[in-house]
Amino acid sequence: MFQKTMTEIDTITGLLLAGTGHIDPKGKKNFTVVTSKTPVSTIEAAFAEYTERSDMAVVLINQHVADQIRPTVEKYQQAFPALLEIPSKDHPYDPSKDSVLKRVKKLFGE
Repeated sequence: MFQKTMTEIDTITGLLLAGTGHIDPKGKKNFTVVTSKTPVSTIEAAFAEYTERSDMAVVLINQHVADQIRPTVEKYQQAFPALLEIPSKDHPYDPSKDSVLKRVKKLFGE
């Protein structure tokens, strides 16, 4: 099982330094760097590619990146790959926006 990441450069750099980076024999990376100039269509395409693969265990996405494709993120209901929204250096985590946390709260009747 693999992990994919969709974040800004600082988070990607930290994860790569931690050893989570991977480039397959075809040259495909397990991460997508998202900047303010990245088109929403590119983010949506990467999200679709990552979440449709059966060999993925986890997709990490910065919460502010997820906000750009929030309707798509909200529609995602699969258990695997698990979708985790994470904070970035410049954008703190907001639990009220986290789609997974919302579902967990709903399950517990909160």
